[in-house]
Amino acid sequence: MSPVPALFLDRDGVINVDRGYVHKKEDFEFIEGIFDLCKAAKKWGYLLFVITNQAGIARGYYSEEDFLELTNWMCAVFEEKGIKIDKVYYCPYHPEHGIGRYKVDSFYRKPGPGMILEAAREFGVDLAKSVLIGDKESDIQAGLAAGVGCNLLYCPGGKYGLANTPASFVIAHLQEAVFFLARNAVKINSEQ
Repeated sequence: MSPVPALFLDRDGVINVDRGYVHKKEDFEFIEGIFDLCKAAKKWGYLLFVITNQAGIARGYYSEEDFLELTNWMCAVFEEKGIKIDKVYYCPYHPEHGIGRYKVDSFYRKPGPGMILEAAREFGVDLAKSVLIGDKESDIQAGLAAGVGCNLLYCPGGKYGLANTPASFVIAHLQEAVFFLARNAVKINSEQ
């Protein structure tokens, strides 16, 4: 099986509005353009992964069961729109604020590349031909550390100074990311 490209998405701030430790569906508001973006990615043959730090679990704000219940609901909403999320990876640890067994300095916690590398191993992902979208520098750092070819920093309203980030590009709307997926897909197909 030849390696395939993937779209890696952070959750809070990219899929849903980041209200801080979102763990209930009534607080979960999808960001405009997320479904169109993911439909385009699937159309062009990308695998779709969510990679999310969940320090709220580490801090004891909610349980892993709460997170998994919300995740199942979120994935079902995507499925209703005809979009399959291939897998959700999450890191429930925090090196300083974790409680009990969750106080761990984990390779999987972004900016560590662990979640991305695990997806690549499990699914045969071609990281160099993949795209990551995150709203924090730690997302971008994780993508770079893993060797993701295109790392997009999502800053609604363009609130980010362009000179201050190692991201490939800064985007203000998720619709802009569709351009990068399309460009990447054309490049991949021309190489085959």
